[in-house]
Amino acid sequence: MMLNVAALDSFYGPAQILHGVSLEIGRGEVVALIGRNGAGKSTTFRSIMGLVAGRLGAITLEGVAIIGLPTHEIARRGIGYVPEDRRVFTDLTVEENLEVGRQPARGGLKPWTPERLYDLFPNLGAMPRRHGGRMSGGEQQMLTIARTLMGNPAIVLLDEPSEGLAPKIVEDMARAILALKREGLSILLSEQNLHFARLIADRAYVIESGSIRYSGTMTELAADHAVQTEYLAL
Repeated sequence: MMLNVAALDSFYGPAQILHGVSLEIGRGEVVALIGRNGAGKSTTFRSIMGLVAGRLGAITLEGVAIIGLPTHEIARRGIGYVPEDRRVFTDLTVEENLEVGRQPARGGLKPWTPERLYDLFPNLGAMPRRHGGRMSGGEQQMLTIARTLMGNPAIVLLDEPSEGLAPKIVEDMARAILALKREGLSILLSEQNLHFARLIADRAYVIESGSIRYSGTMTELAADHAVQTEYLAL
């Protein structure tokens, strides 16, 4: 396994948000963590990255424990994190945003360069000198992912990558994620959009009220209308 999370409990102060969350992502696999708003998806990602102080359980990256490490060290070990709020540097150009994310190449994966990322995201290649603050939401999402890839991670956590995007941009995002999978990158994404998850994910976990309620292949989840009605219907 590339990433393994076992019996993870997470707390914000006295309030327990995650209850025994367990999941795993293999090398080159795309796994979706699916649930409604407030189900615990973002807290799971923040807990993996060490951004939640109150945590119990085990988290390993390629078999090495990381749960006690600070966030910057977790990132250096090879986990890239794309938060849902698209934190681009608005005063920097596309080129400059990418340079901010640059880290040394990691063994086993071809290193990312701006040129390769422009091939992956042609929209960015058409505007290398545009400032982040003058980009659309979809372009900012692409830039945030591209900047994370400049860190040459072994696995990427994508928090709600399709949220608020136009259908055409969602299709472009799906194509980009599938291209990353072909590169051998492991991806864990959180989603509410079951259709988007079906386009790209191999397996899925369904989370509700901070607990994993279902796990299976994406095909199995797509056919299980009872689970969809109970945990995913609005």
